[in-house]
Amino acid sequence: MPFILSLAVFFSAVVIHEFAHGLTAFWLGDKTAKYAGRLTLNPLAHIDPVGTIFLPILLMISKSPVVFGWAKPVPINYWGLRNPKRDILWVGLAGPLSNILIAFLLSLAIKSLSLPLILLYLAKQAVLVNLVLAVFNLMPIPPLDGSRIIISLLPASLTGKYASIERYGFIILFALLYFGFFERVIYPIVKIILIFLNLSNF
Repeated sequence: MPFILSLAVFFSAVVIHEFAHGLTAFWLGDKTAKYAGRLTLNPLAHIDPVGTIFLPILLMISKSPVVFGWAKPVPINYWGLRNPKRDILWVGLAGPLSNILIAFLLSLAIKSLSLPLILLYLAKQAVLVNLVLAVFNLMPIPPLDGSRIIISLLPASLTGKYASIERYGFIILFALLYFGFFERVIYPIVKIILIFLNLSNF
């Protein structure tokens, strides 16, 4: 049962993450996600077989302290944005910030409400999963959100070269996973944020 609940929490976090990207792009002028049917909280529209199902389940089975993954990226036409160079920054930040906001709100609920044990368990899992997802996606490795932020800040002469790394992005990510980068870097950063949220007893 805890396994299924943890997976459900993860699904919810990645769906909200991708929805935030699409909604922000829509607000900034690009309607691609809306026309593609991705401006929705329906999880079936966002599931990626590897990133949303296989990898999280594999990490949970292996009892990894860090469970992460990704959903099917929301399609965005950056040239449809009103100011592509500036707005790509906000589109990139929207997903991680939505997860951090959820974690913050849940931390308030954990500290201020007397929740039943099952809800307390789910809330703590959701805080952890949302923070891991946010920190993971802020890594500056294409196609993660951190790369969109970097592209918005780089001079135009360098954006093409940087974006070309995307073809090797998942190879780089799995190599980092193999060498323990997530346990040594991602999770410690998450622990710092938990301390800031006064939830250091996780």
